[in-house]
Amino acid sequence: MKILVVGAGAIGGYFGGRWLAAGADATFLVRPARAEELATSGLIIRSRRGDVSIRNPPTVLAETIRNPFDLVLLATKAYDLDGAIASLAPAIGERTAILPLINGIRHLDTLCARFGEAHVLGGECLISATLNERREIEHLIDAHRISFGELDGSMSDRVRSIEKAISGSGFDVKASTQIVLEMWEKWVFLATLAASTTLMRAPVCDIVSAPGGTDLVAGLMEECRAIVSAEGYPPRETFLERTRGMVTAADSTLAASMLRDMENRGPTEADHVIGDLLDRARAHGLPCSRLSLAYTHLKAYESRRARESLCEIR
Repeated sequence: MKILVVGAGAIGGYFGGRWLAAGADATFLVRPARAEELATSGLIIRSRRGDVSIRNPPTVLAETIRNPFDLVLLATKAYDLDGAIASLAPAIGERTAILPLINGIRHLDTLCARFGEAHVLGGECLISATLNERREIEHLIDAHRISFGELDGSMSDRVRSIEKAISGSGFDVKASTQIVLEMWEKWVFLATLAASTTLMRAPVCDIVSAPGGTDLVAGLMEECRAIVSAEGYPPRETFLERTRGMVTAADSTLAASMLRDMENRGPTEADHVIGDLLDRARAHGLPCSRLSLAYTHLKAYESRRARESLCEIR
């Protein structure tokens, strides 16, 4: 199976790197600067689950794609989706499956509109990883899993084929008949974590140790749950119990990657993770005061970042 990994950042680089280490036919679709980095320094993964070092991993630029791929793993940030779609279009053949690992839900409609629903799978990953100052991929927790499935919930032959092809690559693989529900559930978790840790500029343990901190997190989670339920995907009670424990644990150093983005003065997925939820809440007439406050905080950060970047250019 020929695999194209769109993006060689923390997520795409991690899963793509493990595929290559296991002998898979995987290629990274990257921009010229990243291609040069990989050719010079290789792809390095630092992980408690085992390090990986690959010299000069296979890369391709958008303009040099000549043949379609069997599977396209789309592992970009949500705000880069439009550019990624334009870049990967030449790789889509009659039977190509697109597996997106992008936060939120809106990207499914975008991909289906561009390539047709038959090409698009649902997907999500459970991992925490980042690029360090040496441009190595640091795997921050034990978990490293990809889940995927058909949008209609069927266990198709292609899903079974993909599961077989990518299993045994050094991370966990799950073919699911409920992937769309699982994506909505993950959105509840991610939006709760992102809203709370960016608003407070602190990890879970510091938030819940502060007066009113646990109530703030619980209130954010309830707002997210209500929105997702109104959209027709009520989260399962087992998920809610597990997630409550994760986002209110007194000893947890967990924080959203969006907080790291802010601390590094980078762009954020505020519109895709929180703004999109708020749009849906308004459509259902649901009050979301806590989520709105977190979104305002993020947009104020983005405004300041843009202004300061403009001053630096001048």
